[in-house]
Amino acid sequence: MSIGAILEQKRKERGLLQAELAELLADEGIQVSKHAISKWEGGKTLPNAQQFLALCRVLKVYDVLGEFLGEADELRTGLNAQGKARLREYARLLRGDEAFCLTEKAAPLRVLPLYDLAVSAGTGQFLDGENYEMVECGIEVPEGANFGVRIAGDSMEPRYHDGQTIWVHQQRSLMTGEIGIFLYDGCAYLKKLVAEDGQMRLRSLNPAYQDIVILPSLPLRVLGKVLG
Repeated sequence: MSIGAILEQKRKERGLLQAELAELLADEGIQVSKHAISKWEGGKTLPNAQQFLALCRVLKVYDVLGEFLGEADELRTGLNAQGKARLREYARLLRGDEAFCLTEKAAPLRVLPLYDLAVSAGTGQFLDGENYEMVECGIEVPEGANFGVRIAGDSMEPRYHDGQTIWVHQQRSLMTGEIGIFLYDGCAYLKKLVAEDGQMRLRSLNPAYQDIVILPSLPLRVLGKVLG
């Protein structure tokens, strides 16, 4: 089946007259008459590349390669060198058009600050200082993350390891049982927040470490919730 015959078939499947198709193409910025469409469908002329892409969008032909190039040998039959060159041009443009591309494009990178917890601990300037670097992040970083932390020590083993990077959503409060980044008594911690015996505590996952009991005289600042 020729390109023109396929276009005619798709137009009729959409229940469109040639004049109505011309109006829809005009909405796409393509100005053509119904007579031009008739010539395309009759095989007397071929749409140029931009017209062809607009036709596919209007006729909702999304599997363009399958519809028009699935039977490549049949499509080439009866075409001269110019027609075959136009076919190749269509294919090249379609593969570069996101609307018709079957392959997923890579997710855009984000740039987030990555802090070094070992350097920041004890300064009281965890999110306000300059102890961070800006790093590019892909889909491996949770969507809600605002910053990352490179941790030090084994107090959160076996879940978190020395030198590991974790990603954090910046927020001012946490529920008990949640793991977050805290600023207490001038030091930054990666801990689990727990309420026990009428006291708030920062708990390590490694049982070798004792809880840090939060004293009423020293404010606890929540810097964020660890994601993942």
